[in-house]
Amino acid sequence: MNTIAPAPTTATQAIKRLPPHKRIFAITLGLTGAAACNLFLGYQLFSLYSRNTTFLPYDTSSPDLATPVFKSHNKLNNPPVCIDHAVKTIPLAKLKENDLGRLTTDFCRGVWSGVGYAVQRKILERKYKGLEGREGMLWGRKELGEAEYKVGEVVTDHFEVVEHTDDKVIVRCGDSPLNKAPRPSDGLFAMEVTKDDEAQTATFHLKSVFVDTTPDGQTAEPLPGYMQFLHRLYTKLWMESATRKLLK
Repeated sequence: MNTIAPAPTTATQAIKRLPPHKRIFAITLGLTGAAACNLFLGYQLFSLYSRNTTFLPYDTSSPDLATPVFKSHNKLNNPPVCIDHAVKTIPLAKLKENDLGRLTTDFCRGVWSGVGYAVQRKILERKYKGLEGREGMLWGRKELGEAEYKVGEVVTDHFEVVEHTDDKVIVRCGDSPLNKAPRPSDGLFAMEVTKDDEAQTATFHLKSVFVDTTPDGQTAEPLPGYMQFLHRLYTKLWMESATRKLLK
């Protein structure tokens, strides 16, 4: 009597035995499941990587929106379509620099020259750098990592520095700075640093306020939830890539 068990059927062999329509369904289902699994694992790894970046409550009641730079930017006082405030706190002993002014500039440098902005920087550079009027703007990773971000400097034809103090750099975004008029896609993005000398920590802030500054923006609705969620993920990536450049 033959007691040798038949060779096990592999997944590939099993799929090949299916009728054509069921074979396509099985392959599609397998690819979809694999993609979903990879996406889930990627999200879990990113969550671990960015676990020290959190978000604070932030809305139109914030004193930020009553400052001259915000008021002059949004003269019609239109409602934001997306607004958030990310923070990360680091002990001063872990940082290369403790001076507040230098920390702020270095933080800003880290945002624009870091891996978090690498893909967007490349896309904007390829699309706009060769156009008329873009001379003198900041484009390359090296110059972005060495710039002082003085008022009026422009990052990749998309972010114009409108305020720079010892504790913050604010840029206008949403369109080319060559467009000085109110814009359907407009906003202010702030990179700030606060120090707690008693706790010996520095807290890094990324504040975003996106708004339609045209008359139509007076009745603008908030962006869909999934877009705000994706923006927060992007903000976390910027925060982590920028602050890790500041560590000893």
